[in-house]
Amino acid sequence: MRKPTPKALIPPAILIAVIATLLCLVPRPVRAFGESGVFDPRVLIVGTAKFDGLRSTAPARFSWELTRRTSAPARLAPEIVRADSHTLLSEPFAWWIGDKDPGELHPREIGMLRQFFALGGVLLVDESEPDKKDFTRGAKRELGRVIPDIAPIAIGTEHVVFRSFYLLRRAEGRVAGSPKLEAIVRNGATQVLFSSHDLAGALAQYPSGSPVFPVTPGGEPQREMAIRLSINVAMYVLCTNYKDDQVHAPFLMRRRARDF
Repeated sequence: MRKPTPKALIPPAILIAVIATLLCLVPRPVRAFGESGVFDPRVLIVGTAKFDGLRSTAPARFSWELTRRTSAPARLAPEIVRADSHTLLSEPFAWWIGDKDPGELHPREIGMLRQFFALGGVLLVDESEPDKKDFTRGAKRELGRVIPDIAPIAIGTEHVVFRSFYLLRRAEGRVAGSPKLEAIVRNGATQVLFSSHDLAGALAQYPSGSPVFPVTPGGEPQREMAIRLSINVAMYVLCTNYKDDQVHAPFLMRRRARDF
């Protein structure tokens, strides 16, 4: 009668390699956005400007609506970031809000904004006085120094920002304004969005929760559309041009990156 052949032992080195491979296949939590894992509708400050007054509650409302309506986490106490600070480069979104000409950008601000865009950052330029548009004209002039030789173009429902979460028929804010947004697009990547609709004014609210500004001419249904546009902007930043392709900030920044 033959004795059973003893089973071969797996060499320790191979066993360790197999275990390491299996561990690599175990799903790991992925940060949704940025170093802190949340979307931050940061307000951009240039020069000696300040962000206070009636629209100062808009970023928190932006975050609250985003977390309430989507699965995306957001910073409920959004930050303020200066254009000349390296902090600008830590997240791929900034919200530049104003009601008057911002004045001339400092060379350091231009340099930092160039790095922000080179990493794939997205800037939302939000006009608070759409009837005058002094802020929009000044912002376009200064951004022309940051991103030269690329003029803003009008974008409408054909653009992914109008369908990144909600299907929108037009842009709206505190005022109805133009049905379109404007954008600076480089090599297919939309990096600056211009709104002449006062989105911050539509989102701002008192501590009681009541709105600060009336919206015209459409009333509260128009405010809802303004909120939806804000959500779409956030989802556009969180995703690439494809709605289901969500990646965290470092990869997003690299995928959007374009050299000057």
